[in-house]
Amino acid sequence: MRISRSILSIPASNPRMIEKGLASDADIAFLDLEDAVSATMKTEARAQAIAALNHADWHGKPRVVRINPVGSAYFARDLVEVVEQAGDQLDLIILPKVDGPADLLTAARLLDGLEPAHNRVSPIGIEAQVESAKGLVRCEETAISSLRLEALVFGPGDFAASLGMPGRAIGVRDEWDRDYASDRLHYPLMRILVAARSAGIRAIDGPFSDFRDSEGLKASARRSKALGFDGKWCIHPAQIETVNAVFSPDEAEISAARALVAAYEASMTAGTGAVIHEGVMIDAASVRMAQAVLGIAERAQSGAS
Repeated sequence: MRISRSILSIPASNPRMIEKGLASDADIAFLDLEDAVSATMKTEARAQAIAALNHADWHGKPRVVRINPVGSAYFARDLVEVVEQAGDQLDLIILPKVDGPADLLTAARLLDGLEPAHNRVSPIGIEAQVESAKGLVRCEETAISSLRLEALVFGPGDFAASLGMPGRAIGVRDEWDRDYASDRLHYPLMRILVAARSAGIRAIDGPFSDFRDSEGLKASARRSKALGFDGKWCIHPAQIETVNAVFSPDEAEISAARALVAAYEASMTAGTGAVIHEGVMIDAASVRMAQAVLGIAERAQSGAS
């Protein structure tokens, strides 16, 4: 499974940002052809994304492009031109505004026809963004509809718009959250997470748009980390360090997980049955939780090296 603590969005229309973003410490950086690019710049941005796939230094990162959504005037040309001209370099497509399996399968079948022209070892993966009420109620079906699917990604801005949910900025808690007295996005986050995990794929939280508010970003990242998400989108390089830190177990967590596993294994070897570790009863489920922490730490370390 890919390491994906931080996922940096880069407008494909801006060569300076492309160079800077690819050199960042983000686990994944993607070239955006959708919301970050105006209609007048779509063709130029597509050409620059293709050039970057073929010639830029990605610093070991997977090569990723977010295309425009199925049904838009740009979708087919995005996918065809990017794959035809850089398909041997491309690792992942991010598909926005996936309202159900049909959208995902449209992109997957097009890739089925385009890929044979390239000498690929593995198929091009897809990450599907869930960004609407319709997409949420079908996210479980979407999650199991194609073997190309690697992750479900929550899109909080468009999701809020599809529900008529008021707010001042994407992913930012505001006075409406205080009025509601709870987390207004908990339900979609948990449903997307469960759908992803049931399909054995990654779950990624969307962006926190106020890149000057580091404490707000940290709180948002910790919320999705607490649920079990693998990572979070970043809209600015300044957010990467905070997001990476939140989604990487610290030394205390790693040491505690190792100690728990060791205590359980020692008890099983001795045949003592019930295990009390640091005043708490532990069992096989406790070990699986600790091993999950160690797995995250190992992937984080491999991504940083």
